[in-house]
This record gives sequence, structure tokens and C-alpha cells, in this order.
Amino acid sequence: MNLYPLNAISPLDGRYRNTTEKLADYFSEKALICYRVRVEIEYFIALCELPLPQLEDMDKNHYPALRDVYRKFKFEDAQKIKDIEKVTNHDVKAVEYFIKERFLELGIEQYKEFIHFGLTSQDINNTATPLSMKEAWLDVMQPIIIDVIDCLQANANQWKFIPMLARTHGQPASPTSLGKEFFVFVDRLNKQLTLLNTVPFSAKFGGATGNFNAHHVAYPEINWISFGDSFVNMTLGLDRSKVTTQIEHYDNLAAFCDSMKRINTILIDLCRDIWTYVSMEYFKQQIKDGEVGSSAMPHKVNPIDFENAEGNLGIANAIFEHMSAKLPVSRLQRDLTDSTVLRNIGVPIGHTLTALKSLLRGLNKMILNEDALKKDLGNNWAVVAEAIQTILRREGYPKPYEALKELTRTTTVIDEKAIADFIRALDISEEIKKELLNISPDNYTGVYDF
Repeated sequence: MNLYPLNAISPLDGRYRNTTEKLADYFSEKALICYRVRVEIEYFIALCELPLPQLEDMDKNHYPALRDVYRKFKFEDAQKIKDIEKVTNHDVKAVEYFIKERFLELGIEQYKEFIHFGLTSQDINNTATPLSMKEAWLDVMQPIIIDVIDCLQANANQWKFIPMLARTHGQPASPTSLGKEFFVFVDRLNKQLTLLNTVPFSAKFGGATGNFNAHHVAYPEINWISFGDSFVNMTLGLDRSKVTTQIEHYDNLAAFCDSMKRINTILIDLCRDIWTYVSMEYFKQQIKDGEVGSSAMPHKVNPIDFENAEGNLGIANAIFEHMSAKLPVSRLQRDLTDSTVLRNIGVPIGHTLTALKSLLRGLNKMILNEDALKKDLGNNWAVVAEAIQTILRREGYPKPYEALKELTRTTTVIDEKAIADFIRALDISEEIKKELLNISPDNYTGVYDF
């Protein structure tokens, strides 16, 4: 049966296929095979550049054709490798045999035994996977996270001076600025993005148990550690883990997962806040002709973009959590449990991408309902009690907190008149009374720096 969005098991390849399709270039089976071919080809070229004695006469003019093996990698090439794998029952060995066939076609078959020379499968897998992750991060994920931050920053700037009733413990609290509350998320996301970008995309490359055993026994005069560092760090643009077992220890991959999880957690917090603001009618949502909010209630316009984002972020975090906890743990020098887990790295990234695109849709549909914010402030004059009692403290008024407590807890209606009557009855100067009477819920918003 052919795979279509309608018969896919995973929603990433089904319902959300249009959203996540770009990630197939990095995390599909074809993509993984292509990255393996790329590492094998670049490794062979690096051996030629050393050069190994048997490769000294390798004509550099073949390099472009060799690189075209992965640069022009087609679906049919991937299928060819999968067909070879049916015989070998080994995915990386199938890649090696495929490249040997291409060497024959290119007329350089005399060098074919230096494909995969001295390596183990994890030298390929543990470079191909972080390379795919790095390029997916730089090409797809980081740009859309920055788009979300930029959108939030624009909203924060636009709404910087719009007063809003704050709520702590769900209760009315000292007023704030709508823009400032959005900028809280800008600040949090920027800091976590900076932290994530300090995490290297680490790769293992050192032979069967990490010590270049086969390389060293064949060519003891060559500094293989220096070669490995140069190949991984310079040629592939990764960060070589120098002391390893057969596999990468995945500590930095775990750090990447944990950083993504923190970013996603911040976004979940944002989605829930905006959902609440929508329920309070602080925001309305743009709708398209023909859209339906409820199958039963025609009036409804649900905040589904934020709900969808929250759900996908939660799934992503559950998988990121498992990966960061599991991957750094392996029995002795290697067991196979990392392999099947690592193949799923595109799944939490896919759910995160789905969430980010949904969140952006929601943010771009929001329409500020400033009247609702003003109404909420006007109905909650009790929140200026903090301001009044603080100024009375400054002036040495006896027990100011208790006086305001008595007012706000015994007076049935705390409105502008009740506050004004209280202030005028105080035994203080007219100048201080005037200062207090100028305080209102919509101007008692403090100061903020962004």
C-alpha cells in the first residue's frame, strides 16, 4: 500500500503533512540514507586528501562526480540501498555496497575498499544524524522560532502602553501593561534560544570502540585523532566527541532536547495565557468565510490554533523527555537501544514545527478588544489599595495597610466613588489627598524596561 496523508498512521505524515513536509529532507528514511552516503563520500575524499599511500594517484577531478552521488541523490537511489539491505540485513553496509557500485560506474573501482575504511556503523550514524539535526535546526526550526519571537515582540511594542488588570492566583491584582506581559515571553524565549545555540552538535568518529584501532594498526604513522577532529569539525561542521565508546554519548543531544523542551514549555505557558485572554474577551479572532467554530453552536469561534499548539507541544516534550533521559545511557561500550530511539528524533521536532505554525496562525488572527480591558479595570478599583497604603506608609500614616484592608473587605462596592470618599476622609494634607485621587486602575501600571 502506498503512503498517503489519508492512510498514514502518524498525523505528522497524515493530517499535518503539508505542515511538516520540509522536515522529510532531514529526518525521513531517504534523508537518513542520503546523509550516510554524504558522510561516506566526504570521508573517502578526506582520506584522499591525507593522502593515504594507496590513494595518492586518485584524480581530484573525480571529486565533483563523487559529491554528486549525494547532492543528486534520488528516491530510486534510496530504494536501491533498501533493496541491498534486504540481502545484507544491515543498513550501513548497504550504503557501502551502493557506493562501491557507483565507483564502478565512475571508473574508480580500484579505490573501492577505502570506502568505509576502518569504520564502524556508528561512525556514520553518529555523524549523519547530528548533521541532519544541525541543518534542520538552522534551515527550518530556528527561523520559525525567531518568527514567533518577532511576532510577540511586535505585539509587545504595539500594546506597550495599554493598561491591563493583572491576575495573581486568579484574583484581580495590581495593573500591568498588556505589552509588557507579552514581552515576558519574548525575554524568556530569547534567553532559552541563546542557551540552546551554545549546545554543540556532537558526533562520534573513532572506529569500533572509539580508539581508531583499525586505522592505527594499518597506518600507525598517521595522527588519526587529528584527522578525526579535522574531518568532523571542519569538513562536516560538527563537534567531535574525542573520548567515546562505540557510540556518541549523546550528552549534548540530550541538552538540545532539554533546551527544546524548555522553549516548548514557555510556549505552552503562552498558549494557555492567550486562551484565557480570549475567554475573557480581551481578544477576538479573525475568521474566514465558511469556517465553522462548532458543529452544534453556530456562534462559537474557538481558540483552536492555541489549543492545537499546546497539544502538539505537549507531545513533543514527552518524546524529548524520553530521548534526553534514555540516549545517554548504554550498556558497556554499546547496545542497540539508541538506534531505534534516535530514528525518532524528527518526531518531536515535527510536533514542535506543527505547534509553531499553529501558534503563528493564532497570533496573526488576534484582534485586540481594548474595551474589555478598560471595563475590567473600571470594575476593579480595589487594586489601587496597594498604591494608597504605600503612599500613606511614606507619609507616616498610622496602620495604613489595616485601614485599606478594612475598606476593601467591608465595603460592598469598591468603585471610584468608594475610593474617593475614603481618601477625602483621611486625616492627611490636601496635597497628599490630591496625589492619591489621581491614582486609577488604568494609570497604576508601574514601570517596565523593554
